[in-house]
Amino acid sequence: MKTKKVVIFGTGDIAQLAKYYFDIDSSYEVVGFTVDKDYCLAPTFENLPLVSFEDVEKHFSPNEVEMFIALSYAKMNKLREIKYLKAKEMNYTIASYISSHCSYLSQFPPGDNAFILEDNTIQPYVKIGDNVTLWSGNHIGHHSVIESHNFISSHVVISGHCVVEPNCFIGVNATIGHQVTIAKETLVGAGAIITKNTEEASIYVPAKSTKLDKKSNLIKL
Repeated sequence: MKTKKVVIFGTGDIAQLAKYYFDIDSSYEVVGFTVDKDYCLAPTFENLPLVSFEDVEKHFSPNEVEMFIALSYAKMNKLREIKYLKAKEMNYTIASYISSHCSYLSQFPPGDNAFILEDNTIQPYVKIGDNVTLWSGNHIGHHSVIESHNFISSHVVISGHCVVEPNCFIGVNATIGHQVTIAKETLVGAGAIITKNTEEASIYVPAKSTKLDKKSNLIKL
């Protein structure tokens, strides 16, 4: 049963996916979309009204409608952070989506603008800040802290007692060892293995795969 209304900021893939998830697996009814006026190039998106962010309050009152910021990790999540903070300044209640198909076992609820998709395992004592995206299939180990404005992509393993400081991006299949701190604005590439604390605004990537000078049909499997 839909008991709340939400307007989504964005018209990209994440906004389209957010509508899908809110529609099938939440108490929210999506009533419209909003973007900055320079990107408001059509009257509708996904068959719902599309209005400029500058005028959104005229169409969707903060007293009646919540807002969800459906943006990616662009500029190390800072673009999503800016819009999130602006929406709060406009007195919108910020919605979250937590999949009913994730295992959320922590006794601490996440902050607002959470986007936590299916098959995540969030263990006891985990703390998750505001404006955090956990794409599908991650493991967040016990007593770890995911601070605000982070994006963790799919099938990432974060071990126990870790800290992810704000504005980080962690790529698919990355592994973070026990008691490791991922410093502010760290970019961890896909498949990287991090066993020591990172440096602020650093980039960590694994060794690349090597192409062999053989054809696959010559290999006996």
